[in-house]
Amino acid sequence: MMDMATKGNVGLLERTFKLSQHGTDVKTEILAGITTFMTMAYILVVNPLILADAGMDRGAVFVATALSAAIATFIMGFLANYPFALAPGMGLNAFFAYTVVLTMGYTWQFALAAVFIEGIIFIILTFFNVREKIIDAIPMGLKNAVSAGIGLFIAFIGLANVGLVKSGGAILEIGNLRDPLVVLTLAGLVLTAGLLARNIKGAFLVGMLVTTAIGMGIGIVALPQGFIAAPPSLSPIFGALFQVETASIFSIQMVIVVFTFLFVDLFDTVGCLVGLAAKTKMLDENGKLPKAKQALFADAVGTTAGAILGTSTVTTYIESASGMTEGGKTGLTAVVTGILFLVSLFFAPIFTAIPSQATSPVLILVGVLMASSMLEIDFHDMTEAIPAFLTIIMMPLAYSIAEGIMFGVISFAGIKLLAGKGKSVTPALYVLAVVFIFKIVVAG
Repeated sequence: MMDMATKGNVGLLERTFKLSQHGTDVKTEILAGITTFMTMAYILVVNPLILADAGMDRGAVFVATALSAAIATFIMGFLANYPFALAPGMGLNAFFAYTVVLTMGYTWQFALAAVFIEGIIFIILTFFNVREKIIDAIPMGLKNAVSAGIGLFIAFIGLANVGLVKSGGAILEIGNLRDPLVVLTLAGLVLTAGLLARNIKGAFLVGMLVTTAIGMGIGIVALPQGFIAAPPSLSPIFGALFQVETASIFSIQMVIVVFTFLFVDLFDTVGCLVGLAAKTKMLDENGKLPKAKQALFADAVGTTAGAILGTSTVTTYIESASGMTEGGKTGLTAVVTGILFLVSLFFAPIFTAIPSQATSPVLILVGVLMASSMLEIDFHDMTEAIPAFLTIIMMPLAYSIAEGIMFGVISFAGIKLLAGKGKSVTPALYVLAVVFIFKIVVAG
């Protein structure tokens, strides 16, 4: 009887995800889904820590992170039948907390409203097939520069969070390298980097757990209050975006913040989808991704739902490549990953006990991975190199992703025009440059 039930379940999975058509099976897809979850589960620790810096309840953000990741990943799996997993994006959460809230001075409720509006716009853009066209308007050099700049920004946040760099000297100085917590951070950095270099599956998560265990073992990190428990309450943040006043919703400040979320997320999601598909030969003979609309719909809905739940923009994760390397080829891989995000809700005491000394190495190393986009920039062409460099360097120095993008777009349009290469700039980019100049004149 059990055998018949098992065969029936396998048959249902086969029909739903077309496993044999894609040259895979249930066992392979399940193992791939577990692998993907292990490589990206660090977001359950890092995202709550980052958004807590913006004044949000850490436990509630943990729940919102897991639920939004599960919702978006289920949509990806069932609707697009792709093995891509989604969760609140690194870089976008940093922009949310450190730029919109801590630098620009808006409330985290305001930032959630901006994310919600972004998600609605993305749903509309996806429905009318215009997201890819928007991406085409932006030169590849600036796309790579945005990715690299976010990498440096994330790494800088990781260094600053644990006191490895601090205010002093002319601008900055090295922190106290004898501080036990700083030493723990450096040990975690070396350990996690070693795991990453050896291609250990779940290197980020393993590195965080081992670093945390060492800290707890020597008494400089507090022990968790239990291991398995009911999920924390969502009530401190659920639906908080609807508390924002109507005047703030229709302000020029909201337009600027929403535009920046849109800009960064566009590059992140589309670039990730195409990059993953290209590496695994999912692109068709014309270099396009079949079911791209369904895949983009997953992150748009995930972002909208995530904002209501109480987290920053949801996007496709490059860590999906780990599960695909293990043989994952269909949406069943994504569904398994989504299920594990739901299961993780009951292990909140463990995830929320992990300190910044264990997560900062992950931020630094994610920065390293993202900074590799600089290799794709043509530094021999000054009309490409200077705007790209300004984009990259201004993000960490101005402590703002938005400022880096602004400097990059304006300088790209201006330098190309002065160099007699104005025709190589798309009209859409000139419009973006004018918008940014307008922002400087009006808002400073």
